[in-house]
Amino acid sequence: MTRLSAAFAAERPALICFVTAGDPTPAATPAILDALVAGGADVIELGMPFTDPMADGPAIQAANLRSLAAGTTTADILAIATAFRARHPQVPLVLMGYANPMLRRGADWFATAARDAGVDGVICVDVPPEEDDALGPALRGQGVDLIRLATPTTDAARLPQVLDGASGFLYYVSVAGITGLQQAAQASIEAAVARLKAATELPVAVGFGVRTPDQAAAIGRVADGVVVGSAIVDLVGTHGADAPAAVRPYIQSLADALRAARKVHA
Repeated sequence: MTRLSAAFAAERPALICFVTAGDPTPAATPAILDALVAGGADVIELGMPFTDPMADGPAIQAANLRSLAAGTTTADILAIATAFRARHPQVPLVLMGYANPMLRRGADWFATAARDAGVDGVICVDVPPEEDDALGPALRGQGVDLIRLATPTTDAARLPQVLDGASGFLYYVSVAGITGLQQAAQASIEAAVARLKAATELPVAVGFGVRTPDQAAAIGRVADGVVVGSAIVDLVGTHGADAPAAVRPYIQSLADALRAARKVHA
């Protein structure tokens, strides 16, 4: 059993938490990651900052700019991942970002570096499955999961292409838009999750627009995991290096809500 599969085998939906590496600085990121784990995060998504994060809303765009202004490099991100793995040997870590930082040295280089840093999976936002002739094969060759995205516009004809070569979990982007600005209606999430779960045995995690414990609980009653990003990034933007003290209780509130959600669902 991999770290990711173990996270989704728990009695409650997995809480997947996103922060941008290097925000507010590379030196501050480890304590923020530790606060996520202490609060009850089951999976960590570590964002790789990029100058043109086209799928992200204002909060994560600002985090990318803060990180880049602090001088964050790919080497810094890999060092953060390596140190995280040493501190938290059982907590899954996923790198999320865009093709340019991942592929500029070649897919094989990136896949090997991710494996060596203890990374469990990679989400690449802007490489569609139809054009994934390098990154996916390289990651699979190193035993790193390639986590694919499905959206409200992923129809029955295209879904098999999205699922081909996917592993770890399927990330359902619940709104056709950018991160953090809106949340999909619960009924549409429930219908989408049912459709996706009928097509794959991969766990289905739902993200985009999840901010409150009540929202997380509602999604957790039907999905295998809930992704929270912009709300955490907002806390980092507000508190900077002091963010861990604000992040931990917020994550705890989400984790508690998901535990209750699974009990109700059961």
